Amino acid sequence: MHFMKPALITLLCALSAASPALAEAPRIEGATAHQNGSSWTISVTLSHADTGWEHYADGWRVLDENGRELGLRVLAHPHVNEQPFTRSLSGIAIPEGTRHISLQARCIVDGWSDESFRLTLP
Repeated sequence: MHFMKPALITLLCALSAASPALAEAPRIEGATAHQNGSSWTISVTLSHADTGWEHYADGWRVLDENGRELGLRVLAHPHVNEQPFTRSLSGIAIPEGTRHISLQARCIVDGWSDESFRLTLP
């Protein structure tokens, strides 16, 4: 029985390393906001350990100070060899007087990240 312990430990380690659910949540590395008349363009730099179509960061959203969604940027494909990467969303209506927004990333397996990125508007 003692000889099975190393084999079992090796197997468990291999299974946990291969499990996509154990990958880190998508992370917003940085963001910028630019006003274009009455609307805004938000650019987000995102990183995630995309493994392919079965596990990748598939979007990010813009939230107001009350947690209301103002915009959603859907990411239509994995970015396995492009990390971190930056994508933008234009035409976002941000209420007058708003000083801060929050950004939250999502992955296809784990859903919305618990972390949010707070961005001060210029």
